[in-house]
Formats: sequence, C-alpha cells, structure tokens
Amino acid sequence: MRKQYFFRPSPRGLLAWDVDRLIALTRDNPRVLVALADIRELDEPVFGSDEPATWRNLLMHVRLIDDADSQYPIILAADGRVMDGMHRVARAARSGQHSIEAVRFATDPEPDYVGRDPGELPYPDDA
Repeated sequence: MRKQYFFRPSPRGLLAWDVDRLIALTRDNPRVLVALADIRELDEPVFGSDEPATWRNLLMHVRLIDDADSQYPIILAADGRVMDGMHRVARAARSGQHSIEAVRFATDPEPDYVGRDPGELPYPDDA
C-alpha cells in the first residue's frame, strides 16, 4: 500500500499524521457504523491547491476507489473528520450504502509532523 498521511491546517502550520500509526493506534478501538450522510467530506471539494482538477487525477482517484478494501474501518478524528478512508467512503456511497464501519478517536493523537510541506515527508518507494 502507498504511504499516506492525513493533513490538517493549524495556527502552528500544517499538521500531518502518519496513517500507518493511526491504524496501529485504533487497532483495538470498537468499530461503529457511521451514516454516510454524517461524513462532511462527501460535500467538500476533492482537489486541493496541490492537486489540479484534471481528468488524469480524477481517474487516479477512481482507480483508488475501485481498489479500496472495505474490510478495514475508516478512521475518524475526535471531531468526526475522516483521517483515513475517503476512497472507502466514496466506494460505499457509489454502491448505494447508507453507512460505513468506522473507528473514532476520543482525543486526537499528536501529529507526527508540524509545519512541514507534504513533499518534505518520507514516502518510501512503492514495491
């Protein structure tokens, strides 16, 4: 699987969490069903300023949606924002599901990186 980070802007600069660590931290959290209607990101712009809205980028995300493995729960921050799993959310919405399995932090863990641009983070070569 490709290396992934969850990003959130803050007064301290861009915050970044390593998704592998988020998965490890939530491994024993109870799984709950979350209504897709409650996932705010479904109604927010997909492409940020760092990713142009091109057909090629759209197709890349369609491939990721098609390959998304729904056996894993999505990970929600304490405020309900999706920290990992938006391609799984999109797959569930596309297939007509009304809910998705999730784990949620009661309190968000400290970020792995503060004030670093995404291009400055480690991305091991894909095997």
